[in-house]
Amino acid sequence: MKNMKLRGVIAAVSGALLMGFGANAMADSTDDIVNALIAKGVLTEEEGALLMKGRAGEKEVAEKKKETSISAKYKDGITWESGDKANSISVNGRVQLDYRDFGDGNSRTGNPDTFDVRRAYLGVKGTFAKYYEFGIVTNFADADNTGRSKSNQLDEAFINLHYWDQAQFKFGQFKMPFSLEEQTSSRFIDFQERSLVNAFVPGKEIGVMLHGTPVTGMTYGLALSTGEGKNNIETAGANNNNKQDDLDVIGRVTANFAEIMGNTDNVYHVGAAFSNTDLNTATVTGRTEGRGETFLNTSYTAAAIGNNGSLERTRYGLEGALAFGPVKLQSEWVRTNLDGETNAGVKFDDNIDVWYAEALWLITGEKYAGSYKGGKFDRIKPLNDFNPDGVGMGAWEIGIRYSNLDADDLKTGAITTAATQTTGADSWIVGLKWIPMPNWRFLANYVRTDYDSDVTFNTGTARTFDSEEAINVRAQMDF
Repeated sequence: MKNMKLRGVIAAVSGALLMGFGANAMADSTDDIVNALIAKGVLTEEEGALLMKGRAGEKEVAEKKKETSISAKYKDGITWESGDKANSISVNGRVQLDYRDFGDGNSRTGNPDTFDVRRAYLGVKGTFAKYYEFGIVTNFADADNTGRSKSNQLDEAFINLHYWDQAQFKFGQFKMPFSLEEQTSSRFIDFQERSLVNAFVPGKEIGVMLHGTPVTGMTYGLALSTGEGKNNIETAGANNNNKQDDLDVIGRVTANFAEIMGNTDNVYHVGAAFSNTDLNTATVTGRTEGRGETFLNTSYTAAAIGNNGSLERTRYGLEGALAFGPVKLQSEWVRTNLDGETNAGVKFDDNIDVWYAEALWLITGEKYAGSYKGGKFDRIKPLNDFNPDGVGMGAWEIGIRYSNLDADDLKTGAITTAATQTTGADSWIVGLKWIPMPNWRFLANYVRTDYDSDVTFNTGTARTFDSEEAINVRAQMDF
């Protein structure tokens, strides 16, 4: 009896000593200590087995508790995540505050120099049971149909079935797979506004998409969409033509040969995209990269085409980006083909070509390859965040871009643009960007747009211009 009491005291002391270790140390050393006590005769094998069984039960309870526990963290957003990482939800947002100055004589009556809350996004995204993802984003700064007032609008709402990286299924309202520049978030685009190309590519639409990464360095997306833009569903066309019942087929494939070859310092990106649909109306729009004049706005309408007419829109896109450490070259070309026949039997086959080329340099030495993933460019992280009390200066970037729009086919043919507008333009942007820390950006752009022919604006007193100049400035924060 006395010996058993002694053993009980020793076992209790051993347990107390074990409690003095950290959780990880205790988990790693408990078995060894119990085995040592058995070898020295302090514990019998039966007593040791009993202790080990109790310890195993404690570890099982601890693991289950860890799996169901919720922890909060911050990484480009506030995220709550389960211990097994199978479930998470995060809150994200962005604010972009702009100022646009068009200079004397360069702004039309209805588009003066102005401050603007360009974007104010707030959204949630998350994952359930490891494979089921979702996202909902609202833009509190979106413009209504007058283009002047601001109204809350749904920006994105989707679910994504992520069973395999090679084949995912996305449903809802989201970005269609077309254009490197469009796929890059507005948080991370190279200049304050996207290029002239962006008006001719699909954006966020309602539909379904098969997408994924079949092998390292390659991506693809194949979607069916309404072709109606954000928050719009299919509608019957004029004259009961109803051609908008045909969905827009959209596809994109990309390859980053640097990633395929295991080169982590550079990016050798190429991509191609395609879309096709039948429409009742195709609107051809050109707006300056300074977010000033809409110098081209022509619609091919069902009324002009007629019940027996037809209108097919096909878009082709090519894209490329080369990044060598802190230097990036990027370009895209998009052709929009409008092929049809009016009710009177007049055929038309019009092409609109638009392209841009740009060069950028991160003068503080960051590498663009560090911001590239999944067929697009993402967040640039400074080598040293700006610190007014230290030596960090953040990331600094300079860049230049040239864009060209050629819609000369609209000058003649079945359906033409208005005489007060132009069918071509050249645009230059010179930009400076400062990223003091990953979630903050400050941009300054000088933009000049030259029109192929004079453009007359009739808001108030008619005014005619052959070009537009603008200085745009942005302060941006995202989380």
